[in-house]
Amino acid sequence: MKKNNVTVIHRREFTRQFYRHNKWSFIAAITASVLTALGNLVVSWLMQQIIDTASGDAGMFSLLQLAMILLVIVSGIVMVSVLEYYACPRFIKSAMRQYKDYAFEEMSKKNINAFTGENTSIYISALSNDATSIENNYLAQIFTLVRELLMFAGAFALMLYYSPFLTLVAFLLSFFPVIASVLTGNRLAMQEKEVSDRNESFIGMIKDMLSGFSVIKSFKAEREVFRLFAKGNSAAEEAKCRRRRTETVIQTIGLVAGIIAQFGVFLFGAYLALAGRGVTAGVVIVFVQLMNYVLTPIADVPRILANKKAAYALIDKLSAAVHSNIRKSGKEIEPVLTRGIELKSLSFSYEKDVPVLQGIDICFEAGKSYAIVGGSGSGKSTLLNLLMGSREDYEGEILLDSSELREIASASLYDIVSIVQQNVFVFNSTVKDNITMFRDFTEEELCNAVNMSGLAPFIAERGNDYACGENGSGLSGGERQRISIARCLLRGTPVMLVDEATAALDAKTAYAVSNSILDISGMTRIVVTHRLEEALLRKYDKILVFKNGRVEERGSFAELMEKKEFFYSLFTVSQ
Repeated sequence: MKKNNVTVIHRREFTRQFYRHNKWSFIAAITASVLTALGNLVVSWLMQQIIDTASGDAGMFSLLQLAMILLVIVSGIVMVSVLEYYACPRFIKSAMRQYKDYAFEEMSKKNINAFTGENTSIYISALSNDATSIENNYLAQIFTLVRELLMFAGAFALMLYYSPFLTLVAFLLSFFPVIASVLTGNRLAMQEKEVSDRNESFIGMIKDMLSGFSVIKSFKAEREVFRLFAKGNSAAEEAKCRRRRTETVIQTIGLVAGIIAQFGVFLFGAYLALAGRGVTAGVVIVFVQLMNYVLTPIADVPRILANKKAAYALIDKLSAAVHSNIRKSGKEIEPVLTRGIELKSLSFSYEKDVPVLQGIDICFEAGKSYAIVGGSGSGKSTLLNLLMGSREDYEGEILLDSSELREIASASLYDIVSIVQQNVFVFNSTVKDNITMFRDFTEEELCNAVNMSGLAPFIAERGNDYACGENGSGLSGGERQRISIARCLLRGTPVMLVDEATAALDAKTAYAVSNSILDISGMTRIVVTHRLEEALLRKYDKILVFKNGRVEERGSFAELMEKKEFFYSLFTVSQ
C-alpha cells in the first residue's frame, strides 16, 4: 500500500507539469470542446425543426427564421474552431515541454554514477516514444472526452424531451456497445506497456551496436549482429501490431454494436411515426443523429480511459526510474578545503562478503598531489567514485575538513571536488562551449584554464569556435583530455580527481597531460594511474600503493624504491 501511495504521489508530480503555467490554455481548450458539443446538439435540434417544417408539421419557427438561426450557428462554429485552433495545440505544446523538462531536471538530480549502472534506454524511450504516446493517446484525448460526454448527456436530454418511450428503447439497445467496449477496452493498457518495453529494449540494442561498431567489424560479426537487430526490430513491431489489432477489434465491435442499436431505434421510431404515436419524421431522423452522440462516447470512452491507464503506466515507469539512485540532500558548506580529505577505517563492498576496500586510513593534505597505483581490481577507481559521492553505503568516514561526505549536499560537494576520467564526453559544439560547459566565465578565467591545461597551442591554431564533432570526433585523445582538465580548472574546485585519464593515450601525449596536471599549484590532486614513469612519480608528494583493497605501502618515490617491497616490484616489472 505504501509503495502504491508513493507511486501516486510521484505520478502527480509529473502530471502536474501538464497544467503548470498552462491553466488558461487548458480552460480555453475545454471551453472550445464544451461549445463544440453544444453546437452539435443545436444543429441536431435545428435539423428536426427544418424536416418537420418542410413536411408540413407546425414548428416553432418559419423556414426563413430557421435559415437565420443556421447562419448564427455556423458563425459560432467558426469562432469556436478559431479558439480551438489556438488553445488546444498551445496547451499540448506547453504540457509536453514542461513534462519533459521536469523529467530531465529530475534526472539531473540522480547520483553522479547513476547512468553507468542503469539502462539509459529507459530514459531515451520515455522521452521519445513514450512521450509521443502520452501526447497523442492521453493529452489530446482529454478534450475529446469532455466533448463526447457532454454530447452524450445533451443527446439523452433532447431524446427524453422528444420521446421518453423511444429514449427508453434507445437506452436498452445501447447496452450492447457498452458491454462490448468495457470487455475489450482495458486490454490497451497492458499492450501499451508492452510496446514501451519492446521499444526500450530495441533502443538499447541500437546503442550497443553503434557503440561497439568497431568490434563488430573487426570480428566480422555483421551478419550475426544483423540477425539480433532484425529479431529486436521484429519484436518491437509485433508489439505495435498487437496493439493496433486490439484497437481495431474494439472499434469494430463498437461499430457493429452501434449499428444494431442505431437501426433498432430507427426502425422502432419509424413504427411509432407510422402508427401516429406522437413521433414525427423529424424526430425519428434526429433520434438517429442523437444516437450517434450516444454511441460514439460508449465506443470511445472505454478506449480513452484505457489509454489514460496506459499513459499513467508509462509515467509511473519513468517516475520510478527517475526517483532511483538519487543522492540524499545534505548541508551546504563553503567551497574550500583547508586541512584536506581524511579517510577513517573506510570499507566498501558492491556485494555482501566481497570487500573492495578494507579499512582504508588516508589523509590527503590540501594542496598536495597524490598518485594511487596498484593492480587491476585493487579498489583504486572505487575510491575515487566514493570521493565523488557515488555511494553512501560505505563503512567508516570520509571527512572533507570536518564534514562527513554523506552529510554534504551534492551541490556543495561538486563545488569542492571535480573529476577527470579516462572517457571524456565531448558535446557536438565548440571547444569553448565544451570547456565552459555552456556557462559564462570571464575571458581571463578562460585563458588561465586554457594555458594551465596545455590547450593554448591548439586554441591558437584552430580557435575557440572550432567544432569538436559528435563525441569529440574532431579531436585527438590528448585534446579531449586537456579539455576535461580545463573544465576542472575553470570551475576552480579545490580538489581534482583523475581516474586513469591517460590510459588510452600514447606515451608522449600521456606524459604531457600528466605533467600538466602535476604543474597545477594550489589544488589537491588525487591521481589513479597505471603508468609508472619515474620522472612523473618523483613529482608526486606521496604515492599510495593499493593491493586487494588495502593500502599496502605509502611514501615518496624515493622512499618506496628504497624499501624494495611491493611498489618496487610493480615499478620494476613495468619498465
